[in-house]
Amino acid sequence: MKRTRNAGLVAALAAIVLAAGATVAAHHSFAMYDQTVTRTMTGKLTRYIPGGNHAQLIFEVLDADGKVQMQNGKPVQWGVETASAAAMSRAGVTVQTFPVGTIFTVTLHPLRDGRPFGAMNGPIIKCGMTMPKGGCTKETGETLAGTQSS
Repeated sequence: MKRTRNAGLVAALAAIVLAAGATVAAHHSFAMYDQTVTRTMTGKLTRYIPGGNHAQLIFEVLDADGKVQMQNGKPVQWGVETASAAAMSRAGVTVQTFPVGTIFTVTLHPLRDGRPFGAMNGPIIKCGMTMPKGGCTKETGETLAGTQSS
């Protein structure tokens, strides 16, 4: 009887592990992003959302002079999915080091459906709280994170 219970427990645990593995593998699909399109955008952080699998940076898009781009009387807002909050922290991007108002440049693959969101595909360049002369670039800012990994 004891041996049968253990066999059932082992089978149940194996099923849970297999199901969890399938969920993790499914999560890492980037099919929703158009990987044939790459956009580099500069923005002002409005929200940093840490997450276990991916963090998100929500930002207002800025023009070359550091002014918020407007559309229909509202700021143009985008978001970008990054690596996990832990990985971003190791790269220097945390709630403390990347506060609301931080100006940064990011390269991303946009969503296929046209919504203003993308997956990071290049460095994040931090330029502080004011737009540097010449824009927020590798030459005027600090490169903090590399490319998104799936």
